[in-house]
Amino acid sequence: MKILPVILGSILITLVCFATPLYAQNFNFPFNDTMTTPFGPAFADVILESDNFLPCEGGPIALCYYSGPETETCELTPDGMAANCRCFEIPYGKYFVLINGILNLDIYNETVEVCGLEGSDCQTTNSAPVCEAINNGTFIPDTDVISTFTFGCIPEEGIGSTNCSQNLYAGCMTAPCTRTAEDGIVNCLCPTFDGPFQVGLNNQTCNLGGDLVWSASFEPSDEIGTAPTPPTGGCIPDAPESVGGCPLLTENIPNPPPDIDCSKVCQEYADCVDTIGIEIGYTCDATLCTSTCDDAELVGEACNGLQNCAITEIFKLEEEVGCSCCASQICNCDANSQTEQTIFDLNERQRNLGITPQCDTNDTLCGESPNSSACALAPAGAQKSFPLYLLILGLIALRKFRRK
Repeated sequence: MKILPVILGSILITLVCFATPLYAQNFNFPFNDTMTTPFGPAFADVILESDNFLPCEGGPIALCYYSGPETETCELTPDGMAANCRCFEIPYGKYFVLINGILNLDIYNETVEVCGLEGSDCQTTNSAPVCEAINNGTFIPDTDVISTFTFGCIPEEGIGSTNCSQNLYAGCMTAPCTRTAEDGIVNCLCPTFDGPFQVGLNNQTCNLGGDLVWSASFEPSDEIGTAPTPPTGGCIPDAPESVGGCPLLTENIPNPPPDIDCSKVCQEYADCVDTIGIEIGYTCDATLCTSTCDDAELVGEACNGLQNCAITEIFKLEEEVGCSCCASQICNCDANSQTEQTIFDLNERQRNLGITPQCDTNDTLCGESPNSSACALAPAGAQKSFPLYLLILGLIALRKFRRK
């Protein structure tokens, strides 16, 4: 009986060694072929603890969680060592990286050094080194986006689990992806692994037939699940409430926690601006937490650039209070006039898409109509205009005075 585990282990090591050069030769990065768990190498995407999921926020990223069958297929390469998977591109949002599935060896080692082997020391958003590498585009050179996990499409696509016996599947966590001619769809080259796995939807057929395989992962205990879970007694900011996400604020806005520096929060909003002076944190808050998988373009426009900004105090506040897209309201931060007008426009565009913006839920982040004042086109940071009717009356009085 002792011979069987040795034989299985030898076969597994042989498969890993054979797979590594064929996949890694396509990219200029140190491919992680190490056994990150006893159940397989990095590209087996094995989940052992809930803390294995490292919380990040930024983008753009790819979501391959649903890939496999038509229409988001995973088609094996001729050698069977990888699969070309059609995945959703998510421009910005809360996402998670499975520490055991980090395919860049250098970044894996750096992340383990900071976060611990299981990831328990990096459960604060963007505290793991891998988050920064993905957000700044250095995780794998010459790729458009990296595949991770996000809750962004669950309201439309669902979530669940189907256990499958040993078979070939695609391990897409942190795989490199390139944009296609189809808006919102990227092609991710995911290494394959032969073993038991779970599909992230209920009641699915495990064997897709032909050259198609599932994008999947393996959770040996069948108790943790294949997706991140909220902390005990807490919630996940900027994620859907249906999967443990934190809610939006109500009209009764709470006071900031005593350990939160609101001046720092507001400064983080003020410091993160795009090339024309719009403060990105406000516009992102106005769209991100009411978005759907179908309005990715709007979220991308509202949030683009925020991934490069330092917003640690904002993350800290939302995690402590347990709310989503809420820091500026709690700290009573003021956006500049140009940002307010952009928020107003984004809200209107959300309504046109059938989405209820945060403004209509709690009367915050409503923005300012460009036609609401005579100085609507004043530069960013300009003071609000003097009421137009008082200005006219003043000019009339001045004219009469001069005649006298």
